[in-house]
Amino acid sequence: MKILIISPGKANDRTVVEGIEEYQQRLEKRFVVEWATPTVGTKESEGAAILKLIKEGDFVVLLDERGKDVDTPAFSTLLDAQMQSGTKRLVFIIGGAFGVDDSVKERANKTLKLSSLVFPHMLVRLILIEQLYRAVSIIDGGKYHHA
Repeated sequence: MKILIISPGKANDRTVVEGIEEYQQRLEKRFVVEWATPTVGTKESEGAAILKLIKEGDFVVLLDERGKDVDTPAFSTLLDAQMQSGTKRLVFIIGGAFGVDDSVKERANKTLKLSSLVFPHMLVRLILIEQLYRAVSIIDGGKYHHA
């Protein structure tokens, strides 16, 4: 299964980028993780750019502060379910500062929130990829997750 993470905006914090690269490297044994960073614009233009990146058979998870609150084991269960179902590509969309266009919300198969707190995009990218790694660790019965 491939994973595409769509996050509008720039990658400008080198410290966070290094953390993202570390977890991405760890995940390479299990997944190809690709990133897309459409240009930030209006919600409508951003939404159109996001939808162009999504293929018909993709399973799409929108990350939005108004989404369903899930814990790490539930996130792991979601990832495992997609792996077991034969999903070819799992797409995560990180919602913008002002949310996403309704067309993106309608395309999403699930809408989740990572936290009740609000974080800058770069930190959400790092949190998401770390949680993907943690979820894989849970699925594999590894020791990374100590719950």
